[in-house]
Amino acid sequence: MREYVGVGRAPELRVTPLHWIAPRRRPLVAVTSEIREIARGRGARWTKRGIDIIGSLIVLALVAPLFVVVMLAVRLSGPGPVFFVQERCGLSGRLFRFYKFRTMVVDAEARKPALWHLNEVTGAAFKIVRDPRITRVGSLLRKLSLDELPQLWNVLRGDMSLVGPRPPTPDEVEQYSRHQVQRLAVIPGISGLWQVSGRSSIADFDQWIELDLHYVRTWSVWLDLAIILRTPIAVIWMRGAA
Repeated sequence: MREYVGVGRAPELRVTPLHWIAPRRRPLVAVTSEIREIARGRGARWTKRGIDIIGSLIVLALVAPLFVVVMLAVRLSGPGPVFFVQERCGLSGRLFRFYKFRTMVVDAEARKPALWHLNEVTGAAFKIVRDPRITRVGSLLRKLSLDELPQLWNVLRGDMSLVGPRPPTPDEVEQYSRHQVQRLAVIPGISGLWQVSGRSSIADFDQWIELDLHYVRTWSVWLDLAIILRTPIAVIWMRGAA
């Protein structure tokens, strides 16, 4: 049994490959129009933004040498750019450019349709624990969560927060129900309840969504701080890293 911040315990889930079924999609604008806006106090919003700016600047200053080492490692690992840039959905479904260190082969997105039958997560998500598209360097970066460091730039820009639900791709959001899309009622983050509760070992998409919605409903500065404190522990123990 796993215990996670603010929500009882989650049962262990067996990860099994799923048979590929063509997902039902709706226009992105139709899905995001169902997001219910949540009123937050100005003081709370400013406090969260302040924590994001100060926290990301501190982390960037601390990991600057490591940042350079990772860039060199990715560059030497094979052909392709150092950074992976992708369009993601943020607060209220607004699109933004999402950054991370490249951990896969250059044509990873083109290979994705051929690997759908290996998907190990139910619902509108795609994850394979032993994804054949991941490079050797990429595998190490993912285990240590170093591939996420460039998202600190997204935090400084205001696209993301240090804490919040992970930002989905537009094609994933097109498969969301009215209930599921409410996870976009808050700004997405680098870490969150999902990350400190098992990350990739949580294979049930509905459970993943419920963790995010619990965060949306119960958000507070104190909850953010609790998740921030638990994140290094999850990284050190590589809980559910893929």
